[in-house]
Amino acid sequence: MFNKPEEFHIRLKKVEELRSIGIEPYEYKFQKEYSAKELKEKFEELKDKTIKFAGRLMSVRIMGKSLFANLRDETDDIQIYIKTGETENPFNIENTAKAFDKFFDIGDIVGVEGHLFKTHTGEITIFVKKFKMLSKCLLPLADKWHGLKDIETQYRERYLHLIVDRNAIETFKKKSQIIKLTRKFFEDNGFIEIDTPTLQPIYGGANANPFETYSNALETKLYLRIANELYLKRLIVGGFEKVYEITKNFRNEGIDRTHYPEFIAMEAYAAYWDYYDMMELAENYLHFLVHNLFNSDEITYGDKKISFKLPFKRISYIEELKNALGFNPIEEDLESLREKAKKFIENTEKLHKWKIIDKLFDEIIGKNLIEPTIVIDHPIEISPLAKIHRNFKDRVERFEIYLAGFEIANAFSELNDPIEQRKRFEEQIKLRNLSDDKELPEEIDEDFLNALEYGMPPTGGIGFGIDRICMILLNKSSIRDIIPFPQLKPK
Repeated sequence: MFNKPEEFHIRLKKVEELRSIGIEPYEYKFQKEYSAKELKEKFEELKDKTIKFAGRLMSVRIMGKSLFANLRDETDDIQIYIKTGETENPFNIENTAKAFDKFFDIGDIVGVEGHLFKTHTGEITIFVKKFKMLSKCLLPLADKWHGLKDIETQYRERYLHLIVDRNAIETFKKKSQIIKLTRKFFEDNGFIEIDTPTLQPIYGGANANPFETYSNALETKLYLRIANELYLKRLIVGGFEKVYEITKNFRNEGIDRTHYPEFIAMEAYAAYWDYYDMMELAENYLHFLVHNLFNSDEITYGDKKISFKLPFKRISYIEELKNALGFNPIEEDLESLREKAKKFIENTEKLHKWKIIDKLFDEIIGKNLIEPTIVIDHPIEISPLAKIHRNFKDRVERFEIYLAGFEIANAFSELNDPIEQRKRFEEQIKLRNLSDDKELPEEIDEDFLNALEYGMPPTGGIGFGIDRICMILLNKSSIRDIIPFPQLKPK
């Protein structure tokens, strides 16, 4: 209890005083019957009934021997009214309003019993007949008028942010709704959710630096998954025809407004599909989310209106980049490309050719794609898990969806030739060794290749960044705004 504010010690003394008169300030249970929202919506039905309600005390206004206060629960705030002589008083103070004000502080959890009425201003209020302390709040809340403005405190003490800012609660409710709608959409389209390992002996399915751990039972090093792709495709080999999974992925990378090391991803795979089928599915999914959340085809992100009317715009990855640069970066040798790329991106001398090209696309093209846009047909070298394009031998059947200036989805006609897949893996490892790019894999997943050797049907696959989708649909400027408890550097 070191370094606590003075208010903490004042409130702690109230705890001791309450116990000295036989009142326990930390109850075991309270039979709450209705939410604040239900009390307001069902006023006519409930106004003649005795009801029980509980919530956090957010404001108090004393008027002589009477008191008005606001209690807040998950759904809304509701006013309560306490009147000396009509409200049961458990304290040895004649004025019930003053007794309440003496022992109760802003932030306390309070249980009340009474009936509903409307004040002369028309506000639905609980006329309290009985009240009790359910949990004493020892720390003062942020200013109720100005809220919790410090962003770091919002992230570090999210529980306090949720208490004082009703919009924060609504954000995470909406995020939960987006995940629920995602499951509904894919289940309605015939997909089944199957869980895959979080701990993996070999990480794969994306280019990323993993988190490492160790299994004492197995006496082996394991990795937190960077993607669930390779295990979901094993299920397709095994006979499932439509699978998906919403899961946490972990990538030991930097943090910025669109990247966070622990994030929610959704991947889906359908046997006998290709990337054209996945394009249609992805468009319909995003339109479904927007329509069900907002009953509209349009959202606002920052100061921009974004339309989700179908179909989405399609552009070619290579052609768009060539037109923007005035040259074809794929045809440049490494040193020439590094020199030409300096005007667009930093630290080119540390990057290999294909990372430079991908960064160029994000910087020159991607960040300017505000409307949902499908970017198709990427270079084969940056797409090791996708099938070679039917019409272009230097490209693959892959697309990404860009929205509000960054990528939210990645999809392929999945590579199902085990010999070609081994070759691609080997090329990645060779490139890692030459460039020291730690995001490239350091070993081949032989078990995945073994699975492919049993035969995987033609398959379309897609992955969505659920946190990024939530960030955009909920109009948040940083991915950490929609992560309940983001990690921060220790104080």
